[in-house]
Amino acid sequence: MGIFSFLGVLSPVHISFFTMTKRKKKIGRDQMGNVYYEASARKGYKLTRRWVIYKGTPDASKVPPEWHGWLHHQTDIVPDSGAESHRKPWQKPYHPNMTGTNRAYRPPGHMLSGGKRGKATGDYEAWTPSD
Repeated sequence: MGIFSFLGVLSPVHISFFTMTKRKKKIGRDQMGNVYYEASARKGYKLTRRWVIYKGTPDASKVPPEWHGWLHHQTDIVPDSGAESHRKPWQKPYHPNMTGTNRAYRPPGHMLSGGKRGKATGDYEAWTPSD
């Protein structure tokens, strides 16, 4: 592990240092324990800086939709943990992204799942080019 991965922009050391030293304001916490902050705009910019400190492993898919909108300046309304959720009843709850892990989804026939596909059901007709 090199010094840049230890002190890089996305390293916990850099994020913690930035969070402690900047004039930041804690805005809130979501139902998963992620904490959201806001600080004044950088020189030459109009929008305030907004960021999240993830609880546990950093994974952008852990940010709920209402907080995503706030983080990206789509709205200035701060989501309230006690307020009604913006989620629809048909939306599934958060599930971590497993891409690149042994628990990733592999459809039938995938090489890492045995590589055997089921027989065609008869609804497929091979294309043959016409002369």
